[in-house]
Amino acid sequence: MEEATLRTINSTDWITINLFISIFFAVLAKTFYYTKFLNFIILPFNNKYIFMYNKKDKLFNWFNILFTIFQVINFSLFIYLAKGILFKTLEDNSPIIYFVILGFLLLFLLIKTFLQLGNGLVFNSNETISALIFKKISYLNYSSLLMFCANIILTYIYKDSKIIVYISIFSILLINVIGWVTVLRNHQKFISHNFFYFILYLCTLEFSPFVIIGSYLKD
Repeated sequence: MEEATLRTINSTDWITINLFISIFFAVLAKTFYYTKFLNFIILPFNNKYIFMYNKKDKLFNWFNILFTIFQVINFSLFIYLAKGILFKTLEDNSPIIYFVILGFLLLFLLIKTFLQLGNGLVFNSNETISALIFKKISYLNYSSLLMFCANIILTYIYKDSKIIVYISIFSILLINVIGWVTVLRNHQKFISHNFFYFILYLCTLEFSPFVIIGSYLKD
């Protein structure tokens, strides 16, 4: 009678599936919108993408949607991996935690976008608000390429590297700061005329997510 052997299941299998799903959306975006992708890939170094597609395609277009899905999948996975590495939360290694993070980020992104569009309707500034959202999402989507690379490194190469996590966080923040500087510079007049509401918007819809994520990572 043969002895029973314990079968070990690779805990990264579900992560691999998620990475393949995310890259599938990025490949679709590149395949069907190749010229736009080439302009998008140099976004932090050249604003050609913003100038060409800000008013032409507006906010809701398939390229944006595909890359936003790519972003949400990789952002959720990065938070999941970073929490485990920085705070050694072995009890939270269940994939269920990842899907909770994914659902929260997706819901928050949808609510935030529609609240922003609602503000545009209230203050009769639909075009300006749409432009602001387009620019911010474009830079956030671009930073998801770094999240994807970080997820691969943290999953298969340097699994417990805090240095990789810190470098990735710094790079992601840097790209989005560049985006914010661009937004502030291009919309100075609009912001100065609505300064109080702009500060309120920053506190409620921009800074609060980082506070929530930071609090979650520390728990």
